[in-house]
Order: sequence, then structure tokens, then C-alpha cells
Amino acid sequence: MTKTHEIKAQSRKDEGKGASRRLRRTGFVPAVVYGGTNQVPQSIQIEHNTILLAAKHEWFFSSLLDLNVDGKVQKVLVRDWQKHPFKQQMMHMDFLRVNENEAIRVSVPLHFLNQEKSPAGKTSGVVISHNLTEVEISCLPKDLPEFIELDLGGLNQGDIIHLSELKLPANVEIVALHLGESHDIPVVTANTVQEEVDAAPEETDAAAAAAPAAAAPAKKDDKK
Repeated sequence: MTKTHEIKAQSRKDEGKGASRRLRRTGFVPAVVYGGTNQVPQSIQIEHNTILLAAKHEWFFSSLLDLNVDGKVQKVLVRDWQKHPFKQQMMHMDFLRVNENEAIRVSVPLHFLNQEKSPAGKTSGVVISHNLTEVEISCLPKDLPEFIELDLGGLNQGDIIHLSELKLPANVEIVALHLGESHDIPVVTANTVQEEVDAAPEETDAAAAAAPAAAAPAKKDDKK
């Protein structure tokens, strides 16, 4: 069962670009909560430090959150966010209300375990590639995992691990696998690096000898 994390916020009435700029100058992040049956979008504000600290953790973007607005808690997911191009500043947040009785689709991170201990990890010349770092799943909110673990301890040279081989928590499904076998893509591959072979010495020597002859200019006869 997933953990929940509380984020405290306050409702706000001022809207528009000007109001958002003023809000940011006072140390708050403008945000909107939307979704839910017969519920209207709600404009809120959150202390910037609260968001900045939470955003350092991967659970903030993939887990169910308890959004506490003026003392009233509602279950939400982060659906969108805007960051400043170069400053450590969150500009805006969008939260989606969640119905605990309806399945949700969320991308959760993959955690790769024991890669260095695997036969492939110990073999020189083998490159282990993580083709995916997150996967979209479907489940009820109460079953949402913060991440999915993939144990690579038994990975050998030449192995390929596909989506269908991931071990999922109970009542959790991978969305892509419902689209057909062609969507059962590799998650991890362990391939041998192909070293480049230098040209044969005799071919190199012949090319080097021919180059000066080809480059030498023809002699001119100065006699008239």
C-alpha cells in the first residue's frame, strides 16, 4: 500500500499573471486543483520552500498526496508543474483530485537493484543499459506504489528484460501491455561492446606510401 504525504496550502482569490508575480515575490507558488465529480477548479497558494523541498523527492511527482487547503484535506496527484529556466524556483503547480474508488494512471520510477553484483555487471566489456527509468501503471489510489524495484542480480551477458517481466505489486498493471505484444519493450539490456578493428598494417603502409606520390607536383621545364 502506498504512503501518503501531506502538503499544506491556502486558498487564494487573486488570479492572473500580475497576481501570480506578486505571489511569487512574497515566497509562494500559485497552483490550481482541478478534477473530481461536480467540483470546480480551486486556486491555491503554497509556500515555495515547501514545494522546493518536496520536489527533491521522487514521491512528490508519482505518489498520492494529502493536499491540506485551509484545513480541508483532499487526495491529489501532481499533474503539471513549471520551473524557472535557470533558477531554483517553481513557478506554478497543477494538482488533480483523485477518486479513491476509480483506477488512476501514473508514471512511477524504476529502482534497479544489485546491478554491480550481477554476472553482467562483473564482466568486462558488457554495457548494461536502462532503456526505461519509469513506467506507466494503472491501479486504485490505495494500491499506488511509490516505485517499482527490478532486481538485476541474475543479469547475464546478452540478457534482455522486458516490461512483462517486471514484478508488480498486487492489483497493479502496466498500461502498455494492454496495447499488444509489440509494446512489451525492453527495460534493461546487457550487451557486449564491439571494439573497432584497426586497418591491416600492410594496407596502412601502402596508403601512406601512395599519399606523397600523389601529392607531389609535376616538375616544370624552365628551358625555352
